[in-house]
Amino acid sequence: MASTALEACQWTIASLARYTPATISILLQVHDRLRCVAATGAWQVFSTVPPKTGIVGRVYDSGASATVPAVSADPDYLPVRPDVTAEICVPVQDPAGRPIGVLDLQWSGPVELDPWRQTAERLAARLGARIVALGGPPAESRSEKLLRHAAALTAAPTEWDLMTAAIAAARDVSTLSAAVLVLDGDQGPRLGAPTGLPGELESRIRAELTEAGPGALSRMIERAHRYGSGYTLGEAGHPPTDEYAPLVRAGVRTLVAVPVGPPDTGGVLLVAEERLLRPDPTTVNLMELLAGQAWTCLDRLRTLARLREQASSDPLTGLRHTGPFGQRIASATPGRTALLAIDVDGFKDVNDTYGHQAGDRLLVGLARALESALRHGDELYRIGGDEFVAVIEVNRPQEAVRIAERLTEAARRTGRTISVGVALPQPGESPELTLRRADQALYAVKRHGRDGVRLAAA
Repeated sequence: MASTALEACQWTIASLARYTPATISILLQVHDRLRCVAATGAWQVFSTVPPKTGIVGRVYDSGASATVPAVSADPDYLPVRPDVTAEICVPVQDPAGRPIGVLDLQWSGPVELDPWRQTAERLAARLGARIVALGGPPAESRSEKLLRHAAALTAAPTEWDLMTAAIAAARDVSTLSAAVLVLDGDQGPRLGAPTGLPGELESRIRAELTEAGPGALSRMIERAHRYGSGYTLGEAGHPPTDEYAPLVRAGVRTLVAVPVGPPDTGGVLLVAEERLLRPDPTTVNLMELLAGQAWTCLDRLRTLARLREQASSDPLTGLRHTGPFGQRIASATPGRTALLAIDVDGFKDVNDTYGHQAGDRLLVGLARALESALRHGDELYRIGGDEFVAVIEVNRPQEAVRIAERLTEAARRTGRTISVGVALPQPGESPELTLRRADQALYAVKRHGRDGVRLAAA
């Protein structure tokens, strides 16, 4: 009499419950987990069980029934109520013998397990055949999909991974074929990172939006934040608003547009299809939930990045300091990585005469001047009060000396002078010893009048 797989499971449970006081449940595979679709009363039911988890996961994975006379002795037992003593779990298989779920029975009193195992196996075989005849296990609902994708968004380690996960989630939950994130930023609005394999429509959308330029992207973001989420009605013959002209050129005929984040720093999520469809309000609501979760995760990633940057940067000059410097010199290449130890000449006199605020302004200005004199890829660190170290890659020692001389010239243009010691690591030499030789060369410059460069002896 069952018209759906869910009804078949519920009636199987109800029939069994007439003949035994066991706690009974049926779990079917839904996506990558076992989901409880029918059960008798228990203090707690595990709604979903990860693969290979518990006795139910073990039975599903192996395809072999399990008879457990003492659940306390089985490390895989998942406790649903404190008085359970014995458990029988049998696989529910399709006619080809492939597992699609499990039938589980748990008792809290004396029971003959072998007859019940035989009965459960016969019932599970009939149930499996009936489920397949009714179209198979129930499909994952869109809300279940959203919950699964929300977990992936939360676990994304980088912005690129987050963008990829959000776009995949938008397509999966909406059932539309293309999704694009447009986010505002310091340099204006930009398209979010593409997925690994964007479809044809998504590729056309990205191309049209790129050609349309930042102005068009800004208008889409502004519209979404001013009026809220919007969607097409699937009716032909109605022209789109001007803001969406690039999408129409890309072939979009169905569109859901959802604001992401706050109006001043957020963006818009565009989910589209080239067929003329009619999204319902539920689809839009799910996209709004997805956009909110994606923005929360993105904001968290950006906050963590700022905190890491602050933790590894000198708060006065913005230069990296001792922690990252230690990691960098630990990877120095003998004969190629030069360390330039830099000290500001007469810095103590500035502090004593004009105060620490004047000293701080001097250090900030000098740091900017030294940075501008370095090449792309060279790194400058502040490792003490008026002590800096530049780490550069060179082909020969004299190249490092020339760059050090550029630094002294840059310092002179600020009205100050610096002393620089240069050292290149030798084979087998520790980074600490290389830096010590650079410091010794620096102090040799100090002894000979300051405002100069000296290369440390090999």
